[in-house]
Amino acid sequence: MKAAMIRQPCFRSCVHLRNALEVHEKSTACTFQKGRQKCYSTQTENKITTVEKKKPKRRMKAWYIYQYGGNEELTLSEEAKIPEITSPKDLLIEIQAASVNPIDVVMRGGYGRNLINKMRTWLGRGSGSEFPLTLGRDFSGIVQQTGHLVTRYKPGDEVWGALAGQRQGTHAQFCIAGENEISKKPSSLSHIEAASLPYVATTTWAALITMGHMRENSFHDKRVLIHGGSGGIGTFAVQLIKAWGGEVVGTCSTDAVALVKHIGADYVIDYRTEDVLSRLGDIGKLDLILDPVGGEAQEATMKFLRPYHNYVTLVFPLLPNADKHGFLAGMAKSAVDLNFGITKGISKGLTSYRWAFFIPNGEALKKVAVLVDSGKIQPVIDKVFKLDELPLAYEKVEQKHGRGKTVIDMRA
Repeated sequence: MKAAMIRQPCFRSCVHLRNALEVHEKSTACTFQKGRQKCYSTQTENKITTVEKKKPKRRMKAWYIYQYGGNEELTLSEEAKIPEITSPKDLLIEIQAASVNPIDVVMRGGYGRNLINKMRTWLGRGSGSEFPLTLGRDFSGIVQQTGHLVTRYKPGDEVWGALAGQRQGTHAQFCIAGENEISKKPSSLSHIEAASLPYVATTTWAALITMGHMRENSFHDKRVLIHGGSGGIGTFAVQLIKAWGGEVVGTCSTDAVALVKHIGADYVIDYRTEDVLSRLGDIGKLDLILDPVGGEAQEATMKFLRPYHNYVTLVFPLLPNADKHGFLAGMAKSAVDLNFGITKGISKGLTSYRWAFFIPNGEALKKVAVLVDSGKIQPVIDKVFKLDELPLAYEKVEQKHGRGKTVIDMRA
């Protein structure tokens, strides 16, 4: 494997990962505990409010890519410029911890570049190259500055959030976030614990509420199947549905059965040793299927849905179609794919086939924070890495079969 690069102010040095980056062993297997216990300046023109009176930092550490590719493209700059607020509804956040999600790994290779770059142009974030690009979507941190139209937060507030894909990311010591992309961090969690949740929380919310057409108070007497119950999305979705009073069926591999049971699933199906379809036949009809995984085996479970209920997949073809065929042709190809999915749903018992995808949602995070502080949802963390070890975190997530989330400690 090619090496990650460490960028210095005047030169670029290259050291092989096995020599330069030592695996961070502070956190090992998936950790989960109940309750509070750890789971494991105003300017005249822009009117920016700054935390305290001390001289602000001018530089930060940040991981960049300068072209799409593999881990060899990850480059650490120790003298990156701290981003500046350019919108009155934005905030400057000092990141304390961030997580690495599967979306970060595929975006490193160029996933979604055509559509995301279109969005950057539409939203006035520049029409030139996206590089150098910082990846990472979610974080937990401390507000340092606020734009003059920000009303809900002030410098010094501890917040968490998940950023839209067209923004520069969170694998850096500072980021810019919009007021609608964040909420106050749960007071019961550390920054490391909190950073594990925003992306999976907002993605699950989009799947269940926005596209699944469920309501927070409508899960009583409802049975939901979650494919991949031990992953980042799965471990959060199981807890959220249980917190809302629903019944959960989760699938996972043998070594994750105990975890998925522990976080509250009513039925756990080991897809390595059991016949999933046979078990579902014994359990009974489903009111919703959440599929973060995709594939024919998962789609085969649609026949167990009650008529007119929803199969929601997070395998969203619009971005890869736009990458492969161009924006307009990709849109057309995605429409054909959606119609094909709808037809499959109808053929399997009048079920509704829907796509869902990550949508930043500060209001959803605010509601999730209440559930976290009441002990109904806890973070499930697989492993914690230092900021300098980020390429190792990407390697781990790229291998898949994680048990919860991979987190980056910005302070280590």
